[in-house]
Parts: sequence; structure tokens; C-alpha cells
Amino acid sequence: MSTAETSTIAPAGTWNLDPVHSIVGFEVDYMVGTYKGRFHDVTASLAATGDGATLEGSAVVASVDVQNPDLSAHLQSPDFFDAERFPELRFSAEDVSLDGDRFVAEGEITIKGVTKPVTVTGTVSPPIADPWGMQRLGVTVTATVDRTDFGLNWNNPLPTGDLALANDVTITAELQFVQAA
Repeated sequence: MSTAETSTIAPAGTWNLDPVHSIVGFEVDYMVGTYKGRFHDVTASLAATGDGATLEGSAVVASVDVQNPDLSAHLQSPDFFDAERFPELRFSAEDVSLDGDRFVAEGEITIKGVTKPVTVTGTVSPPIADPWGMQRLGVTVTATVDRTDFGLNWNNPLPTGDLALANDVTITAELQFVQAA
């Protein structure tokens, strides 16, 4: 993407996550459908300059919620995230750009202590003034990763020999940011 095609993500400054109005989730094909979950304890910040931005975020593994306490516990075990040894998932991008309302971030994601490059794409809303006099903007992004690249290898074979759980996991984030004072 050339500089002529990019524009400012947001007014310069630091934008902090509004966690009450933000959701970070994931989905993965499981047997005959798609299984979805989310992380409740997340942080993120967006730092905008005149000609670019950086984005950082994290999720606490112990906050994973898949609407079943036993399965949430299994996801925290060494079979999956290994929350005791790796309590946090992290994302950072130094190369965030905007083309119209299309948001693209070239960054790195760390899961279970393994860091891999990832491209995050989505949209960003223009900043607005909220009822409390603050500037707010929304970013909605997705990325797909192969969970086995991060050591999340557990699976369950079906009677046909196929595996119950797909390797590709789609991570979604609907984030609202408030400009720091």
C-alpha cells in the first residue's frame, strides 16, 4: 500500500480500550459446526501519529469463556493454552495502516510462548464525540491462525478417522477506543 493510499487512523495520541464495550473472541470448526468462545479480561491501546499507528493488546488466558466450565478449564490446561505457564496471549503491530475505512495491521501474535507474524484486517470507524465529552472510535478486525503453529495440538478423532477440531482458528475483535486525555 503506497503512502498516497493511506490516511490517518485516528487523531494523533493514545487511544485506550473501553473493555466494557469491546469483545475479543475466537471460532473454530468443530465436528459439524463452528465453536465460539471469548476472552473477558482484555487490554489494548492504539497509538496514532500523523502518518501511522501502532496497536498492542493482550488477553488473560484464565478469562477464556466457552459457556462450559469444564471446557473452559480444558482450554486452560497444557492440552491448549497452558495458562499456568503462559497466562497471557499478546498481539502487537508497529505497521498499522488505513485505506479508506479498511484497517490493516502487520504484526505478531504470541500464544503459548510462541510468536508468529500475523496480518489483521478489518474496518475502523471515524472518531466521534461520546456523551461524556470524550473522543471514541471503533475497530473491528479478524485474523486466522493455525493453532498447531503455537503448540495447541490436542484433537479428538471421529469414528471416520477425521479429526473433530480444525486447525484454523479465526480471532475476532470488536474494539472501542477512547482517546486518552
